[in-house]
Amino acid sequence: MALSVLSAGETELLARESQSSASKSNSVGLDADGMLVINGQREFILGLYMLPNAPDPWRETQEAGFNLVHLRTDAADFAKAREHKLYGWTSLGSISPRNRAEAETRIRKTVLALKDEPALLFWETEDEPTFAWKKTEARVPPADIIETRRFAKRLDPVHPFYLNHSPTNLVSTLQSYNAGADILATDIYPVIPHGIRELFALWPDGQQGDLLNPHISQVGQYAAKMRHVAGPKRAVFMVLQAFAWENLREKDRDPAMILYPTRQQLRFMAWQSVVHGANGLLYWGLSYTPPEAPLWNDLKAVARELNALKDALAARKATLKPRLIYHDTGHSLDRGIEWIAKPAKRSTILIAVNADRNPVEVTFTGFKEFLRCEVCFESRTVNWQQGNLRDSFAPFDTHIYRLSL
Repeated sequence: MALSVLSAGETELLARESQSSASKSNSVGLDADGMLVINGQREFILGLYMLPNAPDPWRETQEAGFNLVHLRTDAADFAKAREHKLYGWTSLGSISPRNRAEAETRIRKTVLALKDEPALLFWETEDEPTFAWKKTEARVPPADIIETRRFAKRLDPVHPFYLNHSPTNLVSTLQSYNAGADILATDIYPVIPHGIRELFALWPDGQQGDLLNPHISQVGQYAAKMRHVAGPKRAVFMVLQAFAWENLREKDRDPAMILYPTRQQLRFMAWQSVVHGANGLLYWGLSYTPPEAPLWNDLKAVARELNALKDALAARKATLKPRLIYHDTGHSLDRGIEWIAKPAKRSTILIAVNADRNPVEVTFTGFKEFLRCEVCFESRTVNWQQGNLRDSFAPFDTHIYRLSL
């Protein structure tokens, strides 16, 4: 594939702009575990594809603890993001042999206009390039995504590139796009009412995902799949559900099929993604969610929890090695408890989720170096004896503990 060459004038313009505005733009890189490093600081990303249908959506987004929003290629949008101390990202599309001249002109204009924007965090090319409903061929081939990143990187070598995949296709197929992205994501929206009529992006069984697990714990499996795709050094984001599938239908909606994720489900899917090593969470679909729906308030509650522990989320994993002893609840054990530990100043945060559809009771042993255990975000104490932590989990439940000396 032939590469485009910048003109002498464009090269000189880039050099001048880089010298004059280097202090304005963010320094954005990736640490060895995929966590974004922004101006030298590791940062966990919590973002929205769409602002909520709320009286003051920018303010509510900021106050809930989100730090990123998807923006148009519009300076006014980026100014609004700066005003609310939010980062932004924008979509560039892609370059193909069919539209090379037009696409290069458009992308060059956008990148040169925004590359020194203080609120810009990363670029996106195409969304779900492998996905074509009811077809097997990729919608956008890997070569187009890779060439687009190569072209834009010559204009802006600073900002990374983001690529979101649908929750389908082989790991090897998705990896063929890796040279076109620094941040990889997948969008999985598993709260779907039984019996929903055919709708774009759903399989004939009414599911969006294609794994054997039909429950919300499939989110963790897709997070693990994306880490396999990305490898250890790329960032992995999870794009999670902030809408009801039936509301995506343009007409003839069935009110009985309008099903939003509950607060407990939103909480589980977010924290399970963290347990499986996600470096960021993004939410899609709020523009389809009416203001009277409970979802936005529920999502804000979950976002406040995540934001309250943002320093721990951005930290590297702690080196705890507990042993889990399960107690019989009258059910088989399928997935069981999934967990991760993160350092937090003078304490350690233990995040545990029950990936089973049945209740689970478990004892964590091996915490003798800690004297105290506090349950975060819950008004209760926990059974804690000499470094052993025993607790019960409802199906798809989440508990977060602070272990301290």
